Amino acid sequence: MIVMLAGGLLPPAVTAVTDSEPVPSTRGLRVISDPAGGVRATATIIFPAPPQTVQSILTDYRKWPELFEVRMRLARLEEHPGGVVTDLYIEHSFMPGERRLLCDSHTLPAGGLVTDLKGGDFKRYHRVWKLSPVDDSHRTRAEFELIVEIDTIVPDWVFAMAMRRELEAHFRIVTERANDRVREGK
Repeated sequence: MIVMLAGGLLPPAVTAVTDSEPVPSTRGLRVISDPAGGVRATATIIFPAPPQTVQSILTDYRKWPELFEVRMRLARLEEHPGGVVTDLYIEHSFMPGERRLLCDSHTLPAGGLVTDLKGGDFKRYHRVWKLSPVDDSHRTRAEFELIVEIDTIVPDWVFAMAMRRELEAHFRIVTERANDRVREGK
């Protein structure tokens, strides 16, 4: 079976996987359908700021919706020893309505963030950011991994294509925020 999509042909087994650099600081963004269901995304990103600056952007939970182009709202934020629970409602252009994502996040001792599913309209959600300094700590190397499966009838390969665009935008926005903070001296 071949599907006509945006004027081109795409076999359903092909997901949006390329080695191109859609964002200057992104290397090898790979988004594929996961054999267990849902989508798996990995990337290495070089951010133009020290790790503590990137960490502060990623852990500014109240501003998470601003880090994405997709419509998102934070319904609840609850801090607890060792982490934070976020209750988000997300709208995707290819699915009607909002999807609830209830997650628990905690920072990694060496730098980074792990976010895991607690509830909502997702079957799986696991996101890891591992941060390390490069260039005498003037920049940050971020290893990113995301495994996500939404409770929906949308095929995984369609979701993978949309997820790739959303992640490219997300990485661009985080890069812009990092640049802004470096310019401001934060």
